[in-house]
Amino acid sequence: MSTILILQHSDIGGPGRLGACVRDHGFRLDFRRPDKAAHNGIGSDPDPRKPQGVPTDLDNVHGLVILGGPQNVTDVDTYPWMQQEVKLIQQAHAREIPIVGICLGAQLIGHSLGGKVTVREKPAVGFQPLGVTVPGQTETAMAGIAWNHHQLYSCGQEVSTLPAGSTLLMSGKTNKHAAFRVGLRTYAFQFHPECDRPAVEALMKSSKREMELAGLTESELRVQIDQHYATYARLSDRLCVNLVTYCFPVVTRMTA
Repeated sequence: MSTILILQHSDIGGPGRLGACVRDHGFRLDFRRPDKAAHNGIGSDPDPRKPQGVPTDLDNVHGLVILGGPQNVTDVDTYPWMQQEVKLIQQAHAREIPIVGICLGAQLIGHSLGGKVTVREKPAVGFQPLGVTVPGQTETAMAGIAWNHHQLYSCGQEVSTLPAGSTLLMSGKTNKHAAFRVGLRTYAFQFHPECDRPAVEALMKSSKREMELAGLTESELRVQIDQHYATYARLSDRLCVNLVTYCFPVVTRMTA
């Protein structure tokens, strides 16, 4: 059975609709929490020097899903577990193992493969418009995705310079590198297509500081959710099916 490694970086940052789609297509999901410090033994205190959850090899790993979180890639030197993730991304990409990165995951992909991650002038939060680029319009994984639509954001940093060999798939006025592909099977999405309605609410609740800095009120956010969620959910479901269908291996999927 094929194993898809899910790297989760916060309690509310689950894989949502993407995880359900991966599971429903017959894959085994292996959840890890790299940001959680490992213990020295039963009853011991966490040891921050021992990163937990990031495998040291890719044995029986057929794909990576790297989720978002409150951490910043510009602080990578202070996080041993993030340094391990960088190495894992580099190894998986070199072996053409499929990788899907969301928000922090997208930034980790950008940083790991030679791009540049910087602090945004102001946070991107809430539903914001973007467009599918001309290369994106002929990208298999973008099939059926509306060329202009709104996506959900909650980020204070961005991939400001794409890695060499990248193909820009989606872009917006305030989110230039909204989605991109590096090589054959490494996909990065600065936005959050994985959220169902409760996850949208939880993510926005955890983003109050970003909302304040972005000048977005809770009432304005509520209007955005009511206006855009239905289309967002439909297109995000389609994107998830595309990614799982076209990127992840077929031969060893669970058939029972």
